[in-house]
Amino acid sequence: MRILFIALAVAATLAGCNRGAGADAKAATTPQALLIAPEDVITLKPSAVTAGPLITGSIQPDRRADLRAEVSAVVLAVLKENGQAVQKGDLLVRLDDTSIRDSLLSAQEAERAAGQAFDQAERQFQRLKTLRESGMTSAQQMEDAEIRRNTTQSDLSAAKARVVGARQQLQRTEVRAPFDGIVADRKVSAGDTAQVGKELLKVMDPRSLRFEGLVSSDAIQSIRAGQAVSFRVNGYGSQDFNGRVRLVSPTANPTTRQVEVLVDIAGDAPARLAGLYAEGRVEASSSTALVIPASALVREGDKSWAWRLQGNAIRKVALTVGDRDPRRGDYVVIAGLADGDRLLRHPGGTLKDGQAVQATASAVTASNAASSAVR
Repeated sequence: MRILFIALAVAATLAGCNRGAGADAKAATTPQALLIAPEDVITLKPSAVTAGPLITGSIQPDRRADLRAEVSAVVLAVLKENGQAVQKGDLLVRLDDTSIRDSLLSAQEAERAAGQAFDQAERQFQRLKTLRESGMTSAQQMEDAEIRRNTTQSDLSAAKARVVGARQQLQRTEVRAPFDGIVADRKVSAGDTAQVGKELLKVMDPRSLRFEGLVSSDAIQSIRAGQAVSFRVNGYGSQDFNGRVRLVSPTANPTTRQVEVLVDIAGDAPARLAGLYAEGRVEASSSTALVIPASALVREGDKSWAWRLQGNAIRKVALTVGDRDPRRGDYVVIAGLADGDRLLRHPGGTLKDGQAVQATASAVTASNAASSAVR
């Protein structure tokens, strides 16, 4: 009897251990509840989706001037640096005017001598004309005097032209701003030798920026003046810019087969946009559709899905998505989701279908509450 009692006790102990091990194994296989905050969830809503050809290019000033040397001279001073504002008529570069000033003085002296010669010839002609009327001089003398007067008059006109040319050359030794703007690119320094045609600096008007883009020739039939364009600029993150097509080039580039499109930027664009790369779309057509951010979409090969909140659990939902917006990175949802569905914004790789979720306070709210408690 005693042996039977001991055996029954051992069996009961083993059965209890087996039940405990089974419970522990079951607990180990059951995933823990997923803690989510309000910022971890997005709610799908219909939004405007634009369709149209892709446009790429750079932001350039509409008013810009490449100031070049019009005379050969040594650069004496550059009075403005890159980025400095200038007003129309401001002196930007001064060239050596020594030889040109000497040429101007010589031309002025020649003009003075030609003027005196002409005055003398004119007086002589008038005297002979008076004598001719009284018959006291010959016709030949009258003709010679008239020829001398006409010759000296021509010499005077040529001397005046040389003075004007020398004065213009002197003015060209001072390079001035053609309009209000900023210095965009300084090319020379004091001591450089500026040959005719050498670029000195660039001036641009930052208030007149435009998007100089290129579009594939395959899509050129859908683009016309006045269409809206939305784009983003490299270096400005997710900031959206808008504009309208001003001009579509009638010819394509023979090498790239792309067509240039000029876009006027709406509003006041920052001056620092000039020269930056931009990419966007010409809004040839517009519609309303559900879109899902790329962060909420899980892709594996040609399959796509998202994690939808359903009650107190998450469900893996297969999706059919369309084209991706190159500016915002969102995908058009063709099938699988509906208006108002709530999705995980940044799903992880360890999630399980049907896993329970537990709502928590927002990180911002918790931070504010902790700060209030400290105070």
